Amino acid sequence: MHHPNERAHAQFWVGSATRDHVLIGVEGGFCQLSHGKAEPLRKMNRGDWIIYYSGRESWDTNTPCQRFTAIGEVTGDDVYQVHLPDGFHPFRRQVRFCEAGEADIRSLLPALTFIRSKQFWGLPFRRGYFEISEADFQRIAEPMLHQPFKAPIQCSKSKGKSHDRTD
Repeated sequence: MHHPNERAHAQFWVGSATRDHVLIGVEGGFCQLSHGKAEPLRKMNRGDWIIYYSGRESWDTNTPCQRFTAIGEVTGDDVYQVHLPDGFHPFRRQVRFCEAGEADIRSLLPALTFIRSKQFWGLPFRRGYFEISEADFQRIAEPMLHQPFKAPIQCSKSKGKSHDRTD
């Protein structure tokens, strides 16, 4: 019997965030999309996969990153909200991140079918998140994991803390 938030087939997502913010999520075992909005996370289900793309190194600089910076499996059933000391109350979802390298987007551009214009390749990432095909996910994941990706995959090591949340 499947859990209500679990489908027979995984969906594959790309999230867009600065590298410093992605690394906070990896360390904490969560994903956060579109400046903390709940709706994008509600489209995901346990067993889905997410790869983060980071156009910049950090929120407060224009230093380019232009790499895929994290990969993980959605493990949480629920979207939850946290209350941060600065008054920001983002929504999050639990993710088990894999031990992975980063992949430069420029070497992958010719093979990615969701990039319709090779001249304006950055446009899809401005949406903050979007679904991609399993084939495109595999093309990105392979250089990050240093092995072929075929869902379901068990990461040999996982990054981040225990995924028990405290809110």
